Amino acid sequence: MFASWYDRQGAAAEVLHVGELPDPEPGPGEVRVEVRLSGVNPGDTKKRRGWLGSSMPFPRVVPHSDAAGVVDAVGEGVDKSRLGRRVWVYGAQSYRAFGTAAQYVVVPEHLAVPLPDQVTDELAASLGIPGITAHRTVFADGPVDGRTVLVQGVLGGVGSLAAQLARWGGATVLGTVTRTSDLDLVDPEIVSHATALDTPSAADEIRANAPDGVHRIVEVSLSDNADLDIAVLANDGVIAAYGTRADRTEIPFWPLLFANATVRLFGSDDFPATAKRAAARDLTAAAAMGALKVKVGQLFPLAEIAAAHERVDAGGRGRVLVTVP
Repeated sequence: MFASWYDRQGAAAEVLHVGELPDPEPGPGEVRVEVRLSGVNPGDTKKRRGWLGSSMPFPRVVPHSDAAGVVDAVGEGVDKSRLGRRVWVYGAQSYRAFGTAAQYVVVPEHLAVPLPDQVTDELAASLGIPGITAHRTVFADGPVDGRTVLVQGVLGGVGSLAAQLARWGGATVLGTVTRTSDLDLVDPEIVSHATALDTPSAADEIRANAPDGVHRIVEVSLSDNADLDIAVLANDGVIAAYGTRADRTEIPFWPLLFANATVRLFGSDDFPATAKRAAARDLTAAAAMGALKVKVGQLFPLAEIAAAHERVDAGGRGRVLVTVP
């Protein structure tokens, strides 16, 4: 099969190889998926470059955890009716050596989720890491129906899906963007009010739209936003953080304590298996209803995977996907 891999960590152009590898075969309880689109996440590029001193977990790694494709082989114990079915894949390279940057990927059958006909491959390949992370930040502390949810960084990959899931779950959604010039990019059908963080009165503006405070905050950068979060959080509210810019992040301890706040941290590789399955069910249901959409930033052929990784490392909006021949 045509695939990409690396056997040492470093810059994308220096360590990513493209070529032929043996076709994988599914074992008991596994399915093989013919990959159409492979999703590239920041976590994939961080693993490749050895972020935070991480080492090679396996002698060879085929990167990427997310994909859209079709089941083309099943292992012992798997219902043969799955053959030919479209699926979306998550967790393929989570504590595993062989991910979705290849023509074929073999995964435990529950990691290949049946895909409704009306859901596009582009959306399907974007539901894994960002979608499951978004789901956890919104729903880990219970339903949000009738609650107010603030999504910091509402235009981001996780943030945009979190906003859509919260709205799907019955919440009033508020959002923030980095610059005033970004406000026109926010979908008013999802976000009731958006606030630009370059506005000196950002906290007052959010409070004006949530006089009793927000019940849940989906936080993209706790180190940057901790003071704003506590200024707008309702008593007994939750800050659900999945990112920060400072490795040793300071928090306003006493204001958080007096607000009876919960600060919950989320790392996608280590979500409980039951939580991932619940997220997969909800993401599929919401996508089937037309409640989710993603903006694709750029498509790259598998032969140009290094450029796809460089695009992710450089930042910018929109999902980066790799097309697989």
